[in-house]
Amino acid sequence: MASIEPSAGEIGIVDFGTTAKQRPVVVLAFPQPQDARALVVVVVPLTSQIRGLRGEVDIGKPKWLTKHSAVNIQGLASIDHNSLKRKLGRLPPSQFEAVKEALRDLLNL
Repeated sequence: MASIEPSAGEIGIVDFGTTAKQRPVVVLAFPQPQDARALVVVVVPLTSQIRGLRGEVDIGKPKWLTKHSAVNIQGLASIDHNSLKRKLGRLPPSQFEAVKEALRDLLNL
């Protein structure tokens, strides 16, 4: 996935190194050449441990995931673009809008 430019709303696999396993994430922002941090990708992880609380967006079980999942908004992270390993799919526009709304709510924007 790092060899192509993913766009916001795409789901990819990220290697978080030895402290965590590879896990799916939603890409929120991919660096552009004019960006101050041109190697940083902003992502939020997916989780199958759904609590149904603020900070989660339930996405069901897309065909490219093995379990019913939610976007963990509180896991907002910046990662090196080389950590993106491969593309799994894309959130439907309505679900990506729900992710953006949850981010605005969490960050009080």
